[in-house]
Amino acid sequence: MPKSKYLECSVCRAQLPAGEAAGLCACGGPLLVRYDLATTRHRWLRRDVARGPANMWRYAPVLPPLAEHTVTLGEGWTPLVRARRLGARIGAESLWVKEEAQNPTASFKARGHACAISMCAELGIRKVVLRSSGNSAGALAAYAAAAGIEAHIFMPRNAALANYLGCKACGAHVTVVDDPASLATPEDGCFDLGTLQEPYRLEGNKTMGYEVAEQMDWEIPDAIIFPSGGGVGLIGIWKAFQEMELLGWIGGKRPKMIAVQAAGCAPMVRAFEEGEPHSRFFEEAHTIAAGLRVPKSPGDFLTLEAVRASGGAAIAVTDDELLDAGSQLASEEGIFASPEGAAAVAAACKLMASGFLKPTDRTVLFNTASGLKYSEAWSTRFPRSASGEQDKLGGLITPR
Repeated sequence: MPKSKYLECSVCRAQLPAGEAAGLCACGGPLLVRYDLATTRHRWLRRDVARGPANMWRYAPVLPPLAEHTVTLGEGWTPLVRARRLGARIGAESLWVKEEAQNPTASFKARGHACAISMCAELGIRKVVLRSSGNSAGALAAYAAAAGIEAHIFMPRNAALANYLGCKACGAHVTVVDDPASLATPEDGCFDLGTLQEPYRLEGNKTMGYEVAEQMDWEIPDAIIFPSGGGVGLIGIWKAFQEMELLGWIGGKRPKMIAVQAAGCAPMVRAFEEGEPHSRFFEEAHTIAAGLRVPKSPGDFLTLEAVRASGGAAIAVTDDELLDAGSQLASEEGIFASPEGAAAVAAACKLMASGFLKPTDRTVLFNTASGLKYSEAWSTRFPRSASGEQDKLGGLITPR
């Protein structure tokens, strides 16, 4: 029997059976996993969580895969780091960084694909496909390899080299294309693990919300700042808070959910400012933050719902602003963030300066991946020069 109770369409609220391979609802809406939390709250108490493993599977009762099908590389339970020096500089008395770079494959995407690939193993799915410009591709390739599942990945030519190499090393079938907007799906029976094209990646991502609550002794922060391209991170965290309230673990308080986008690709920020429930395709999208280069997300309405319901905000930052902020985070806290994580830092700076966030607010910002995966982006801020072979950086050490 499946652990989940049913799948629910986020648009038309239709209910579909749990424990089956499912993509989108017939109406085109993304599906969400629902559980019998009224029963679970009596069988799984908040104090029981600490006895679980030091990874995201400590929340297994609200994750869909059965234990015997779990595919794990140790993802989750990442550090929540107090950013005292950075906080003092921007006037934030309680600023925290959720350091997702310490996941396997060095990004929060490991959580979602661990859960999705585990469900593929449970459902007997042997081929998967993904269209991705970065960390999601690397995570899928790794977990598919661990499960013995065939992975097909379509990646734009300007994707970070680290992600391309990771996919190839893990044995994925990688197709490089010139236009990310035209990424195609092979017609050979592959199960699509794209953003919100199935219901299970979101379940892995939601564990970030459970972890923040647990690591803060079940006191919900006042604000959460999350870099949002596809939006599955913020949507998952919002879902976690809803579930924890139904479990009786927290009350009705919610943090201000703040979605951060790049100024060169800000469809959800534009929709938020215009009061629209959905975003429009963002033409000529450009930013060095590859994870934010998403001109139109299928879950934009879910992100906007969470932002508005929480009294939060959607904010855009420029590439220069995020590079400056990321450099400050690294020099003051020792955290070398991805450009997306750096965007969250830049947003925190702007929101503190504007008064939207108060100095006493307990604020958690997410670094979603390691800066080490983005050498091309960071090299624009820290260029190097070499006059001879002996001065070269980054080359292979070989016999001379």
